[in-house]
Amino acid sequence: MTTIRPPAVAGLFYPVNAEELTRNIQQLLTDAEQHNLTPKALIVPHAGYIYSGAIAATAYSTLRSVASTIKRVILLGPAHRVAVNGLALPRDDVFDTPLGQVKLDSEAIQAIAHLPQVSINAEVHAVEHSLEVQLPFLQSVLTDFTLLPLAVGTATAETVAEVLEYLWGDDETLIVVSSDLSHYLPYATAQQIDNATVQSILQLRQPITHDHACGGTPISGLIIAAKKHQLAPRLLDLRNSGDTAGTRGQVVGYAAIAFSS
Repeated sequence: MTTIRPPAVAGLFYPVNAEELTRNIQQLLTDAEQHNLTPKALIVPHAGYIYSGAIAATAYSTLRSVASTIKRVILLGPAHRVAVNGLALPRDDVFDTPLGQVKLDSEAIQAIAHLPQVSINAEVHAVEHSLEVQLPFLQSVLTDFTLLPLAVGTATAETVAEVLEYLWGDDETLIVVSSDLSHYLPYATAQQIDNATVQSILQLRQPITHDHACGGTPISGLIIAAKKHQLAPRLLDLRNSGDTAGTRGQVVGYAAIAFSS
């Protein structure tokens, strides 16, 4: 029997109506600055689309030229609501969004199921938004793909990098790390801190701490993997909620970064 993980934040982080959601994403992709890249990995923010959608679109628009090649997406994001040790897989077979269903990659799951840092935790995935908000973008840009969603809790960069190594694959495999940057700082302070964080990522220096990026652990793991596979990061967009749809008293930072060979 197929088990389905229903959307938890549709209507909150992004439109619940499929037609409205499609229009929203297509407009964001149309407005995004274009970069001529063929990324192996992306770092993408995960706030409500009104806040971070434009930055996310800058990352996802780079996939247009390789959309037909990508058949599997490895998606990592921080566990916000439920504490977990290591990296958590869902118990479901399918993730549902207003744009349709995405099948989980059973072969990829089996490839990492034996690792001690990997577990199955349905509770973590049931309410986690960092992974879910990426799916409508992926569904809008890619043609046909399977998904391996991993919620990252208490883990080290090295254990994340080990998982990525098992899943690295070839050009058919895309890695997406879902992360925002600093949280609830004054605008100018956030700009300063986020610029420093981005420079560390661009120079492939880790660890990236959680107070500078909520997805610091999966970012740090990606940095280790990128160095091993000789990928070069490129900054596509760097803004915060004060630039998009919020006030500037307390802002959240967002970056779009692509890694390619």
